[in-house]
Amino acid sequence: MAERYPVIFVGAGPGDPELITVKGMKALSQAEVLLYAGSLVSPAVLSWASAEAELVDTAPLTLEEIVGRLAAAHRAGKRVVRVHSGDPSLFSAMQEQLELLEQKGIPCQVIPGVTAASAAAAAMAQELTLPEVTQTVIYTRGAGRTPVPTQENLRSLAAHGATLIIYLSIQLLDQVAAELGDVYGPEAPVVVAYRVSWPEEHLIRATLADIAAKVKEAGITRQALILVGPALAAWEGRLKARSRLYDRTFAHGFRVATD
Repeated sequence: MAERYPVIFVGAGPGDPELITVKGMKALSQAEVLLYAGSLVSPAVLSWASAEAELVDTAPLTLEEIVGRLAAAHRAGKRVVRVHSGDPSLFSAMQEQLELLEQKGIPCQVIPGVTAASAAAAAMAQELTLPEVTQTVIYTRGAGRTPVPTQENLRSLAAHGATLIIYLSIQLLDQVAAELGDVYGPEAPVVVAYRVSWPEEHLIRATLADIAAKVKEAGITRQALILVGPALAAWEGRLKARSRLYDRTFAHGFRVATD
């Protein structure tokens, strides 16, 4: 009887093939059958796969077809890897695949990845939480073809004053900017991050009042994040306060205060 390996779900990161975990890279290099979302996963990430590996683009497949291929390869004793862009814990539709595989008695493992939000913050050289500004980051999406729970509408989330990272909503940018402008104010800073860490990466900095026009001019209609919130004003030199972590007057378990 052939040895059976667990199906491994790997977060491929935002696009740069080096922004994948070492564990994820090893899983890709050992895969005999590799299923990936071709509409989202950068082809460069697949360079970690063996030349002998069977590569399957799941973009045209249904959930049942994807799970069927994963199950068949697993039962044949193959090392099977399912690749998702970014981190599979966010907006990846991974859970439904795991549920069906579990029903078939197929073991699975998940390897996390670098989310596009983290890559965007790095590209911006921006901390998303700042002292006396916000200590909260909210990942969400606008309500489009996929509904959002009523209590999670953008106005309600913006009322917290947190940094909002809005996925899968660039085509709703006019609506998003209008809703958030009512809460943050039209001059609130916003960044649209297109294909962050890909060769064609493009960051557009603006305010809620003019971001839609700038994004339309750039021709960006997909694969972009919207980042909004008062913490983003730091790139304009408006840092409100410094962290006390390295303040010489602040003592903790590893340092004595000097003043």
